[in-house]
Amino acid sequence: MQHTPEHAVRLFNTLFVPTYNTELVCCESEPIYRPADAEHPHHRIVFAHGFFASALHEIAHWCVAGKERRLLEDFGYWYEPDGRSAERQAEFEKVEVKPQALEWIFSQSADFQFHFSADNLSGGVGASDGFKQAVFEQVQDYLQLGLPERARMWSDALINHYRPGRPLQAAEFSLEKVF
Repeated sequence: MQHTPEHAVRLFNTLFVPTYNTELVCCESEPIYRPADAEHPHHRIVFAHGFFASALHEIAHWCVAGKERRLLEDFGYWYEPDGRSAERQAEFEKVEVKPQALEWIFSQSADFQFHFSADNLSGGVGASDGFKQAVFEQVQDYLQLGLPERARMWSDALINHYRPGRPLQAAEFSLEKVF
């Protein structure tokens, strides 16, 4: 089954507009989260360029953000653009463990290839082995202890659409299979 931006938008909006007043929006040049305002009645998760992986990644950030953060543009998080130093990259990796663990789970739920993202192409610093291991361990924790509610709802929707009758198994997740 194809992984189109239209599928992601339709699945997400059917599930989360009525329950969390949040819609998935395609296709701006940069991803961003915008809370509802006078002009827009719904909170908006905007993903970049129509990339399915971008949608999954931005949804993962939304699933991690608490209620108060979901009232702030981009959840109130700092962001330093491409070209980060090794020290700033290490800080970036600390806050990306849970979102990338959820993104990996969402990717697997949709039978879609997951890739670690260092989001630092011009900085010459890729995703560290320690970061990859931390994400893998967080995936295992989520699978053993359960996903947060919104993440579970999204994973279930993806499974029902892309791989019905095939629930996730911990054995599907391996560092050797991820780029």
